Amino acid sequence: MNLQALFKPKTMAVIGVSTTNDRHPANVIYIKNHHRYPVEVFAVNPHGGTIEEAPVFPAISDIPKQIELAVIAARAEYVPDILKDCIKSDVKAAIVISGGFSEVGRLDLRDRMVAMAREADFPFIGPNCLGIYVPNYVDSFFLPVERIVKPDEGNVALISQSGGILVDQMIKFADEGVGLAKAVSIGNKAFVKELDLLNFLARDRETKVIAFYVEGFGKDEGREFVQAAEKCPKPVIVLKSGKSSAGQRAVSSHTASLAGDYQSFSAALAQHDGVVEALNELELVSFCESMSAYQTSINGNIGIVTGSGGHGALAVDACSVQGLSVPELGEETRKEIEEHLSSSVKAIASVRNPIDLTGSAIDDDFVWTARALCTMPEIECVITLLLPYLPGVTMDLGSRLSNVSRQAGKPLIAYVPHVDKYRMLIEGFELNGIPVSPSIEGAVLMATALRRSKPW
Repeated sequence: MNLQALFKPKTMAVIGVSTTNDRHPANVIYIKNHHRYPVEVFAVNPHGGTIEEAPVFPAISDIPKQIELAVIAARAEYVPDILKDCIKSDVKAAIVISGGFSEVGRLDLRDRMVAMAREADFPFIGPNCLGIYVPNYVDSFFLPVERIVKPDEGNVALISQSGGILVDQMIKFADEGVGLAKAVSIGNKAFVKELDLLNFLARDRETKVIAFYVEGFGKDEGREFVQAAEKCPKPVIVLKSGKSSAGQRAVSSHTASLAGDYQSFSAALAQHDGVVEALNELELVSFCESMSAYQTSINGNIGIVTGSGGHGALAVDACSVQGLSVPELGEETRKEIEEHLSSSVKAIASVRNPIDLTGSAIDDDFVWTARALCTMPEIECVITLLLPYLPGVTMDLGSRLSNVSRQAGKPLIAYVPHVDKYRMLIEGFELNGIPVSPSIEGAVLMATALRRSKPW
């Protein structure tokens, strides 16, 4: 099954547009793609008419160009016949936005669609979904442009059964500086499922990390997915809902999925290298940011540099919870670090690990200490806890520490409070591909992701 037309179509038809309601989902999809994206888009409605001074075609077969992708936002009872017309017109793929199928008991409509698609080898996403967003190329989300937050283009592909969860994660990606390659809302996943997307994205040159929000699997789907994820040449991250009995009921009513036994699924993930389970949204975002920057793995030995002893203590506690080690440095190493510190902190800094440079530290102290840690074979990853309000710290420190990490070839992760006043410092990391978290816990989780992953 070839999914390329779902992500990079040259032409697209939006079926179900209204000539009287500009806020109809199909209209929102048509207008945003017509004005903002390179895909050539056409409108379809059986009654014809015009939209944005362009013709509305009565059927997809009436469009004078070959259509590669159809986005269907019509009433559920019409969708099987529309899908049939798409197949007859040699459309390459479809996204079914419409709801009202298996999630409300209309298995007959779903089964008709699946039977046609299977016979024709015709991939479709959905139904009951938002569909696909590819930065700077195509957007089938029926969300107005002024209300959606879009991350910068990047290398993480995010697949979700829930459209709402997907949009929320995109907001968090934008806030955290995580770049997005593709976002896919699969809804009821009647035909194209997680496994199909995993196999496609494993070969996709624009994708380095593949993340899933999963509500449930059909019979044998979970086992096949986990086995394929282990063989995938890219990091795979999974956030699963339906952990409780109440959550399982919510999953069933949402997308008609079988949540299954969460404990068994989680245990299966833990047994397979390369598949990382995120227990919550914070872990999902942190893992995506870390793995998008570093396709490597560590045993878990961490060096911590801070300007505040309290921050260092919290970081050590967080590392302990996550199974990371913060080894104490030897006496000769401590003496070497102390010798190169500025006179204002040399006598008061604690250099055992975590290294507390105190509130009197300047940029050079952080840079030298990070460089020293990066050269130590016993330290596999450096976490630097930066307090931008310290008087000796400048907004250039992010870019300087990024250079240290790049030259040493060792992962560096930063904590910086995320407020506009410190934006220049944060960008010094982000523009150089260094993950930076607004919380100490998030920074530690980024290191945890590298411990849980396999070497790539």
